[in-house]
Amino acid sequence: MSHSDAILDRLMSLHPKVIDLSLDRMERLLAALGHPERAIPPVIHIAGTNGKGSTLAMIRAGLEAGGARVHAYTSPHLARFHERIRLAGTLIAEADLAAALEECETANRGLPITYFEITTAAAFLAFSRVPADVTLLEVGLGGRLDATNVIAAPELTVITPVSIDHTQFLGDTLPLIAAEKAGIIKPRIPCVVGPQEDAALRVIEARASGLTAPLFVHGQHWHVAPERDGIVFQDETGLWDLPAPSLIGPHQIGNAGTALAALRMLGATHDQARAAVTRAEWPARMQRLAHGKLIRAAGQQAELWLDGGHNPAGGRALAQTLAALPPRPTHLVCGMLNTKDVAGYLRALAPHVESLTAIDIPDEPNTLPAADTARLAREAGIPARTATDTTAAVAGIAQTEPAARILVCGSLYLAGRVLRENG
Repeated sequence: MSHSDAILDRLMSLHPKVIDLSLDRMERLLAALGHPERAIPPVIHIAGTNGKGSTLAMIRAGLEAGGARVHAYTSPHLARFHERIRLAGTLIAEADLAAALEECETANRGLPITYFEITTAAAFLAFSRVPADVTLLEVGLGGRLDATNVIAAPELTVITPVSIDHTQFLGDTLPLIAAEKAGIIKPRIPCVVGPQEDAALRVIEARASGLTAPLFVHGQHWHVAPERDGIVFQDETGLWDLPAPSLIGPHQIGNAGTALAALRMLGATHDQARAAVTRAEWPARMQRLAHGKLIRAAGQQAELWLDGGHNPAGGRALAQTLAALPPRPTHLVCGMLNTKDVAGYLRALAPHVESLTAIDIPDEPNTLPAADTARLAREAGIPARTATDTTAAVAGIAQTEPAARILVCGSLYLAGRVLRENG
């Protein structure tokens, strides 16, 4: 176990008995640290239910192509915590991470605080000490009361598509959830809005209007569409004719549009726009695996894919992606959390897959038992069975269908586990 892992384990024990979403603990800790959040490079703050990470990755690729040094904060991590904090383009070093976490632990004095709050404070501390031109900040949960929402005057806010997720914290209707996401909008600060359902857009527009924040809205102020084998982005400034996004799936066109709209507001060039869509990398979003022990279990003829989407909108995006790929019998290996709308996720995928093998997510207390996942799959019309682990599931599918398309899916926690174990 690394030094930073040991500190992260200790910080878990400070967790409040009940998570009340509030900024009080965060503000107390930041004051004790001397307000590092006020000393970080200009912030682009990104909220939304789906597509935050992909959109951030594309904005980062575009900015870096223009020579900018970019800090980035994302969550959750897949293989190791360091992935969450990128300092001027490079993942945070172990020594820097351990130092920032220890400083936050000392300043917090053993008081209740969530894991996300104290690690976000550590990210701000690290960002305040390394020179950069821009900070890309991804919201963890919601927006209004998220630990990242302590930045009083960001350069730009961005809201990616809003859908129903985390209902236990954010409310169970689209307008309620959109109100939480719109909580990142700040007075007179421009906000880029990705593709939205009308009910969500109305809430975002009302919030922006009350704060006189200029909106740059998909379908009104900017448009993006597939064209031949690329995409076209258009706004009142003009048109960008670009290659297809390197991130796979039709939903990535909307994410690309959102990233391009943000880059346009930041004065990006056509070359930067091109880099945004072609150079972005974002693991476990319809990622094709090419080596490792799972490939050996799958055999030479199979295709092996990994995706971390986990809510009904993620299921629909995945279904569209599968529909757009060359036809091939598709079999799922699926592990999900018991906090998710599993039935909604699986219903979207049912028409596109031949079978599902359900597994528990290893070492995850909130895993949905494999037998329950399999039952819900059958109710959605997908033939299903269970397996002891990912490798056994993949090998079982390959045995009956050697040329299968095998997709490991259902949770970012499962995706991270696969990436770690697969090597």
